[in-house]
Amino acid sequence: MKRRQLIGYAGAGLLSTLAVTLAAKSQPAVAQTGSGLSVRWLGHTCFLFTGGGARVLVNPFRTLGCTAGYRPPKVEADLVLISSQLLDEGAVEEVPGNPQLIYEPGVYQFKGTQIQGIAIDHDREKGRRFGTNVAWLWTQGGIRILHLGGAAAPITIEQKILIGRPDVLFVPVGGGAKAYNPQEARAAIETINPRLVIPTHYRTQAADPAACDIVPLDEFLSLMEGTPVRRSQSDSLTIKPTDLPKDGTAIQVLSYKF
Repeated sequence: MKRRQLIGYAGAGLLSTLAVTLAAKSQPAVAQTGSGLSVRWLGHTCFLFTGGGARVLVNPFRTLGCTAGYRPPKVEADLVLISSQLLDEGAVEEVPGNPQLIYEPGVYQFKGTQIQGIAIDHDREKGRRFGTNVAWLWTQGGIRILHLGGAAAPITIEQKILIGRPDVLFVPVGGGAKAYNPQEARAAIETINPRLVIPTHYRTQAADPAACDIVPLDEFLSLMEGTPVRRSQSDSLTIKPTDLPKDGTAIQVLSYKF
């Protein structure tokens, strides 16, 4: 019921125009200063972003297949962004509270910040198998974020112009039928040229061995030899503009607490 209510509200109020306001003017604005951004990994491609007076949850999932061993991402959020309505990227039934929801490409306004949803094919067959994936681009806490969701198609010149250079790129690296494999992820990184890369969508101990077709993170990292890798012993980190590499690109790996 909650899923229908959220998507129904979105269909009626959020998607009827190219740019819409999702929050009342009296609510605090998402700061565009260098206040910093808290990032928490909830498994797979799901992250909670906290900063500038807002909590943004991306891609809550249902626990099955490659996500079978993760905990359900039941966290409070003000806004939920989903990249597709597949169960590993768009299961909103158990998200608590009454967050706003965006799930289609377009330009939106939320608490004073612009959020851009960019359509990228969700498979290597021009979307014929899994449809359209939505990549999300926004600035929060002074950090410019690009979350590619389950992108499977190369980044086009037009998309690159739209994206610019993000501070932090969340990119799928584990392959399978619905997202970049390690080689495709590396090509996307070379095209986008972010300051910091956080890999997503790779095989962990959460995977059901009989129902998960993605590869472990190490296969991606082995292709990125020469790129600095920062490893955290936590599922969370705080990113400030001063923490970003001044030159080149670095990789940040978070640790899920099973």
